[in-house]
Amino acid sequence: MENRQETEELSIPDVLPLLPVRDVVVYPYMILPLFVGREISINAVDFALSKDRMIFLATQRDVGDEDPAPEAIYEVGTVAMIMRMLKLPDGRVKILVQGLTKARVTEYLAEKPFYSVRIDRIIEPAAQENTLEAEALIRNVKEELAKIVALGKAVSPEVMVIVENMQEPGSLADLVASNIGLKVEEAQGLLEVIDPLERLKRVNDLLNKESELLNMQARIQSAAKEEMGKSQREYYLREQLRAIQQELGETDARSEEIAELRKSIESAKMPQPVEKEALKQLGRLEQMHPDAAEAGMLRTFLDWMVDIPWGKSTKDALEINRASDILNEDHYFLEKVKERILEFLAVRKLKKKMKGPILCFVGPPGVGKTSLGKSIARAMGRKFVRISLGGVRDEAEIRGHRRTYVGALPGRIIQGLKQAGSNNPVFMLDELDKLGSDFRGDPSSALLEVLDPEQNNSFSDHYINLPFNLSNVMFIATANQMDTIPGPLRDRMEVINLSGYTEEEKLGIAKRYLVPRQVKENGITDAIVNFSEEALRTIIAKYTREAGLRNLEREIGSVCRKVARKVAEGKGDKFVITAGTVAKYLGPPKFLREEEMEKNEVGVVTGL
Repeated sequence: MENRQETEELSIPDVLPLLPVRDVVVYPYMILPLFVGREISINAVDFALSKDRMIFLATQRDVGDEDPAPEAIYEVGTVAMIMRMLKLPDGRVKILVQGLTKARVTEYLAEKPFYSVRIDRIIEPAAQENTLEAEALIRNVKEELAKIVALGKAVSPEVMVIVENMQEPGSLADLVASNIGLKVEEAQGLLEVIDPLERLKRVNDLLNKESELLNMQARIQSAAKEEMGKSQREYYLREQLRAIQQELGETDARSEEIAELRKSIESAKMPQPVEKEALKQLGRLEQMHPDAAEAGMLRTFLDWMVDIPWGKSTKDALEINRASDILNEDHYFLEKVKERILEFLAVRKLKKKMKGPILCFVGPPGVGKTSLGKSIARAMGRKFVRISLGGVRDEAEIRGHRRTYVGALPGRIIQGLKQAGSNNPVFMLDELDKLGSDFRGDPSSALLEVLDPEQNNSFSDHYINLPFNLSNVMFIATANQMDTIPGPLRDRMEVINLSGYTEEEKLGIAKRYLVPRQVKENGITDAIVNFSEEALRTIIAKYTREAGLRNLEREIGSVCRKVARKVAEGKGDKFVITAGTVAKYLGPPKFLREEEMEKNEVGVVTGL
């Protein structure tokens, strides 16, 4: 009350220098230090000190505005008295000010060298005897302030003592508002409220909101602390367990192995049920003695679980033209097969999620079924895996053995996926028609699930005993004949027949692929040996009689080896193989052309 009377006795000029302040709202009777650095502000302080030490403090709207215009400064502010001033070495000025009374800017008289404003003092309603509502509000504000201080809000004890002894609503509202760290907009809004009781109500609302925020913050911190305490407890117990193990003579390498396995399981991108089972088995291993018989089996099982590509896949190369170029580069003719692969890539480009096709190449030996699979994998940008099924008679070769058996391992499907390192390779099942069956089971029956697009999304290997999704794998089976393949298995595949090559096709393949490969493999070059077209025709017609190309390549290789020997012996450095010289390298012809067999010759019999 004495301060208020002193303020009323002070003569407040109508015109004062204005000091724009940022990030703070100054209330009447509030004492605080201010750092002044802008030239216009320092000029205002110097002018005030040269007169009656009074200055008008108004908050600017934008904290980052270095040169605020009049419209960027709030109209309502506080007339303050500069109590002390200190010039700092960096050119700034530090002043200690005390708020005196509220006022409103009515006119900007000058903007240089500082803002000079005409103000209109704001007179609050005269204090009257506090009503019951006012008493309750004052008590509530004091209790809420004490509550937020108890929850961790930093308010000095001196302020708390002053608050306890204060009974005037307006002064109490100003004091509390200036010490609870309000946002600039909220603090300015309170400053502009003239009615003391209304101002105190708004302060009470802000205190309630702050109390709720602090309660929520306390709950979050408590939960975090509890979680941290649980983690620290687990760490402490693990350290104790490690110390006990060391005392028992168990090496620390085991703990490192368990930790490494746990880390590998968590980073293997397993499906949730699979990861849960792996961690369960890891927990069992952790509890076992290292020398237990089952420990080795569990360790092997977990190594397989980590190595299987549950979530690893390669990105398909979906450029149709590039894939077509690769297929044409690797194989001559075979247009139907190439067209089917390009169709799959086209659909895969348009539809992201689709099941891999299951193809079966049927044709005589040597027509390029196996090499075609490698070419398809290269064209699609996928890994390539090949397993030979010739002579396989045990179902466990496909599905694996139960873990209870000594030396048990997963079947060839899971082994192939581990070898590929991705869950979407091109998987070739070679010699499908050579599968057998005996008392150990029928492998072709096990393949029914593998090659069924409706079932292979949850293929279960006996060793892993967990579902694995094979629907992204592109299966390609090869066979020489369809008769020995069971009907249900044949029905699950898209059969593509590869017929034998004609003489012209063999000639084209020999010139483009076979001759360059054999020349390279035998350490000679095109400059040393040259096969004429007629020579190749002669080898095809008179030295081979097959649907494929294996014997043709073998005969070309035989010629290249003989040329290589002559070069090594220094008997020449340039050889041209013609139709007339083929017999010199390969001996007499093994077969006669069909047109030659039409004429009767002594010693030649035409069979059925």
